Amino acid sequence: MTAPLVCAVDPESPAGTGPPDDVGAVADVVLIRRSRGEPELFGVIFDRYYPEIHRFAANRLDQVAADDLAAETFLVAFRKRAVFDSGEPADGSASADHAGETGIGAGGHVRAWLYGIATNLVRRQRRNEQRRYRALARAPRDQSVVDHDERITAMVSAQSVQRDLGRALASLSARDRDVLLLVALGELSYHEVAVALEIPYGTVCSRLNRARRKVRKALGDTDPTSHDRDPGNV
Repeated sequence: MTAPLVCAVDPESPAGTGPPDDVGAVADVVLIRRSRGEPELFGVIFDRYYPEIHRFAANRLDQVAADDLAAETFLVAFRKRAVFDSGEPADGSASADHAGETGIGAGGHVRAWLYGIATNLVRRQRRNEQRRYRALARAPRDQSVVDHDERITAMVSAQSVQRDLGRALASLSARDRDVLLLVALGELSYHEVAVALEIPYGTVCSRLNRARRKVRKALGDTDPTSHDRDPGNV
């Protein structure tokens, strides 16, 4: 999907007015701000982040559901771009805590904002997600994991753990699983997770710590989030 998203979401926008060629290096937050008056510029945000939002949705649900969920994520973002907090990114845990407590928005973290929207949409399909992890837990240990499950299994570097991983993910509370998978699948930093879920930085740490303990126990002390970008915080 390379056409500007605005063509699909805003029938009143000028037809055939794609973003100019010189916006490729423009910062996300600037594009969001400018797209309020030039809606075609939102197509650049779509092109930048659709693949990874789709991948995240596919890992949480399945490929078919991911098509609709990723598209809806950008529809929601397009409609809410006027109220997006385009201030400077939060710097330090105090700012992240403030954002979580006041609900002021993403503070310039466009990518985290999109993941937050996607996570909220996944919440509508909790039963489907739970069913998928339980099915994974029941799968034969020698069965190859296919499609969207490959990425999760690759994180722990062994397909033989798929049952244990599925069982561990299914056992997590929805809130803890959201934090864990935003770090493990989305590779968001702790501050970005705080922005995405609009919760304090400290809450991110406590939820992730709790989720990691359960998953580590199930996987023989293997940590599926060892690649995260905040080493030493948990």
